[in-house]
Amino acid sequence: MNTHHTSTSRRAFLKRAGAATATAVVANWLRPAFAANEAPKRVDADLISSLKIGKARPRPDLLDAESPKGLEVVQLTAEQGVSWAHLYMEAQIFTMDSKRFVLHRSATAHGGSKSDPKHQYYLCDIENGCALSPLTEETGCVAPSVSPDGKFLYYFVDETTVGGGKFALKRVNLDGTDRRTLLVVDGPLPGTKFRPSRLYPISTISSDCKRMAISGFLGDGQADPPPYGLMVFDLEKATVKLILHGPTWCNLHSQYCRSTDPEASHDILIQENHGCVITPKGEMKALTGGEGADIHVIRDDGTNFRNMPWGRDGNEFCQGHQCWRGRTTWGITSTSSRNPRGAFLIEGSAAPHTGHVGIKTPGGVRNDLTRDLKESRFSHFAGDIAGRRFISDAGPFDKGGRIFTAEFGEPGKDALRNWKYLMSPRSTCIKQSHIHPFLSPDGKLGFFNSDESGILHAYMVRGI
Repeated sequence: MNTHHTSTSRRAFLKRAGAATATAVVANWLRPAFAANEAPKRVDADLISSLKIGKARPRPDLLDAESPKGLEVVQLTAEQGVSWAHLYMEAQIFTMDSKRFVLHRSATAHGGSKSDPKHQYYLCDIENGCALSPLTEETGCVAPSVSPDGKFLYYFVDETTVGGGKFALKRVNLDGTDRRTLLVVDGPLPGTKFRPSRLYPISTISSDCKRMAISGFLGDGQADPPPYGLMVFDLEKATVKLILHGPTWCNLHSQYCRSTDPEASHDILIQENHGCVITPKGEMKALTGGEGADIHVIRDDGTNFRNMPWGRDGNEFCQGHQCWRGRTTWGITSTSSRNPRGAFLIEGSAAPHTGHVGIKTPGGVRNDLTRDLKESRFSHFAGDIAGRRFISDAGPFDKGGRIFTAEFGEPGKDALRNWKYLMSPRSTCIKQSHIHPFLSPDGKLGFFNSDESGILHAYMVRGI
């Protein structure tokens, strides 16, 4: 095998496509590539003009009579004929000063195609009139994460096929210079028989900037059911380790805990899709079955597997949207329940694994954040880094959807309070155009997707 030194969408991943660990051994086909940096390349401002991607513009027409006074909606992207979108709500794409973030071109609300050369990631500079500048240039770029120190964009270039191909982990400065290939994988992961393909479109990075994680398909085209797995990358040593694998990890949504505590910073929130049905080639036949998915926490060395006390009782079902509450060790999920009927927001803390019993986990602490509301139709949501402010979309989604904000109280005890309706994005809310709202780290700005113009674009809300 060769070492190559050269400087997709979540829904597509799902449609296409056990805590055993392996020590990361640097072999002739997998080793650091710091010595082969690509030539420094500054962002070409003329490229932006040539693409005619348009400039950010205010959209007061998207506000309605119930919108709060002083609210301002900005359409960030306006290129004709090409869709733009924000990344998924939990994606780590903001600098911590809340001044710059990453979004992508030629994408849906769930990602872009790895075979589409137009699919690229851009930096949005909010203080500079929301100016856009390109950060990537390769076909197949996927799963970016901005380092918490605000220095780099890490991302993958996926050129894999089932049982073959390669992928690379890359890094670039946020001004587009000093692009580096850190690692190339074109064979089985160290110490395993698994050759990853079809990387998940969301990655995650630890709060100390030292580790990244991403999931992928591990099937060889023959195994039935095929496995998926979670890979953890040491960014200082440029090595990779498989910490989890099995057939139920097809939609992992891995998320590093944002806490700066040395121990908590190793925890990763993960989703297990029980009852999923996948063909040996990676075609999705069923995303879940039976009592549905459950949510766990695992240490990034593959140990200390725990339960989150949600779902799996035949009445409450995890929707598949969850996140950490700021830098705390509390998690939040959206659920659907039969009795009472609705879509609720439940806070929880991890407890020891005692089987896939979800809500019945002994010692699990739960807090219904929406218990004070007469109606609860929540789905996609996010919070700020301090764990004080909250944003969510809500139904009815067949009428354009709605966006609300709220404030947190004491973790594990208080319901969300000071709910405030912002606006309707007027999106069709089909899968490709989900609203997916999120906040800037400081909680002062909101962001969402909408295809109200006839094509999907990215928006921002000031004055929330």
